[in-house]
Amino acid sequence: MPGPEFGIRPRGLCRGAALTLVFAGALATVSMTGPWVYDDEPQPASAVRPATAHASRGEAARASADAVARAAADAVADGKSGKKAAEAAVSRSGDRWGAVYGPAEYEDFEQSLDGEYTGVGLVAKRCADGRVQVERVRPGGPAARAGLRRGDALRGIDGRAVDRRPVTEVVALLRGDGLGAAAGTPVRITLQRGAKVWTQEVRRANLPTDAVTVENLADGAVLIKVTSFTRGSGQRVREAVRGAPAGKGVLLDLRGNEGGLVDEAVTVAATFLDGGLVATYEDHGRQRALHAERGGDLARPLVVLVDGGTMSAAELVTGALADRGRVLTVGSRTFGKGSVQKPRRLADGSVAELTVGHYRTPAGRDLDGRGITPDLVETERARERAEAVLSGLQGGS
Repeated sequence: MPGPEFGIRPRGLCRGAALTLVFAGALATVSMTGPWVYDDEPQPASAVRPATAHASRGEAARASADAVARAAADAVADGKSGKKAAEAAVSRSGDRWGAVYGPAEYEDFEQSLDGEYTGVGLVAKRCADGRVQVERVRPGGPAARAGLRRGDALRGIDGRAVDRRPVTEVVALLRGDGLGAAAGTPVRITLQRGAKVWTQEVRRANLPTDAVTVENLADGAVLIKVTSFTRGSGQRVREAVRGAPAGKGVLLDLRGNEGGLVDEAVTVAATFLDGGLVATYEDHGRQRALHAERGGDLARPLVVLVDGGTMSAAELVTGALADRGRVLTVGSRTFGKGSVQKPRRLADGSVAELTVGHYRTPAGRDLDGRGITPDLVETERARERAEAVLSGLQGGS
């Protein structure tokens, strides 16, 4: 679930996961929402360190999660907001990727993983000074049609000031959570661009996530763009690969992919592998492993495009394919988010997504804060370079 060369965010700039109106931030994590396959089979020594090496970190994660739960329970017992108390506890814990969602927010998040959401089509993030600003605008969406731009500061929503509010609350206000706000309902957004401050009415819409798109290239190869790992995205990639012409390659574009459901990411990796280890990860100090199903396509040429916005589960896929010698990577260094978040229900029905550990690639690499440097570093003409490499792999001129 992961940010973001971006690589590692410079200190003092806007920090924290960019929270989308699609997933309320959980796509910036290696999210454990949804079905997971836990596999405790013996693993190669190179892939797993002794459990004692992670014991203290696991104990710290468990203690932090317990502290968040206690804070929420104590607040509810005192007649106060459990969600706000939990948010304060997460902030004190130093969990960079931790977040707390109200019941309605989390329900909307889970529904959005089915591939559609109601919103205005933008990504928001919080800056170090407490401001919330637009990080990205979805092309063709309501926010784009209303003229919103990256860098615009969000100052108010329907008359409520949003400075210093958690981004999850800002997202909830934009979506109209708890108000029955359907597609077509208006939301008034107060914005600031430089010295200009104005209020813009934007109408919400039902927006598909378009997590997987397929494009046929001129030489018969197939470009598969995966923007996030929503439910069914792994199967869509598998079907696209099976439908590609025999002997032709696949260009898997993971640029800007902030992650998502890890089981879907494993399915994508398995499409190009014949079984074997995809990743190991920690869950409160306990080591677990993720394995690919057998029967993937080992013969088809494969190139993966990455950049500084490639995060989390997208890095898990890239790392697995690279360590298994299955791919050439092109682009710029990935973000470097190797932490794993897991949901925990709190006393008032809120849900805390808290870091429980870190994952490692099949070769035992910890990508957190490091990312993946591609085989061929290219920024300005990355796709063109990747297509040329793929053409060479499949025997083109």
